[in-house]
Amino acid sequence: MSGTETRYLRFVALGDSHTEGVGDGDDVTGLRGWADRLAEHLARHSPQLQYANLAVRGRLAGQVHAEQLPAALALRPDFATVVAGVNDMLRPRFDPDEVAAHLEAMFAALTGQGARVATLTIPDIARVTPLARPLRPRLEALNHRVRAAAHRHGVVVADVTPYPVATDPRLWSQDRLHSSPLGHQRIAAALAHSLNLPDTDDSWTHPLPVLPVGRARFLRAASAEVRWVTGFLGPWIGRRTRGRSSGDGRVAKRPDLLPVGSSGQHFGRAFQRGPEPSVDRADASE
Repeated sequence: MSGTETRYLRFVALGDSHTEGVGDGDDVTGLRGWADRLAEHLARHSPQLQYANLAVRGRLAGQVHAEQLPAALALRPDFATVVAGVNDMLRPRFDPDEVAAHLEAMFAALTGQGARVATLTIPDIARVTPLARPLRPRLEALNHRVRAAAHRHGVVVADVTPYPVATDPRLWSQDRLHSSPLGHQRIAAALAHSLNLPDTDDSWTHPLPVLPVGRARFLRAASAEVRWVTGFLGPWIGRRTRGRSSGDGRVAKRPDLLPVGSSGQHFGRAFQRGPEPSVDRADASE
């Protein structure tokens, strides 16, 4: 299905690790992520597009507001994405009104300067990580406020929460906090479709193939639980108790507007149309 012929010249992405691209690549080979993938899609129809990614992992919504918004406004984007709040939601003291106020301030500033702005809702991570069930009220409260703030400022919302595929474990990385390459691709497709870009449709909502249920899959899932607690949850708790963040000492991977085809720091490989990243059926429950 073809969308509108809106063309953008300057795309700036603001946010935390999800926008930085954690889970899609690594710090050695480079992170790609949904924002890079979306920039590549935009560039197919706007070859002159320039793209900057100001996101830094571990940042709270207030930090994104204070540190990234001034830089974003200075770049004068005609299109921007703002996605933040998950890190706030994971902290002991969480105020959805305060977080939403930071997001709304960024919506207002960017749209007030003439940019088209898009954002995302947060999937029900309790379906991916059962230990996160106590966070469900926080997630619902934040999503409600984000939708309302976006409506007030004409911000496009890619609302992924109604679709079961958003919490399919195959769309999440092993740490269960970040998207896998397949998940990042689905997010980029969701935003592109919500923006009514050309060559987009609702295929991002479609479920993945159903996996057979059996003892082997159950044992892999149990093993994955143990690895997750020891490999990810434990270190995360350790950083929190020491008052540290995964983003300490880090800077934006792509702070300047550059052509999408250029070799910006950590920028992903050239966009290629084709099938989604393959899913390892044997490890799909992990």
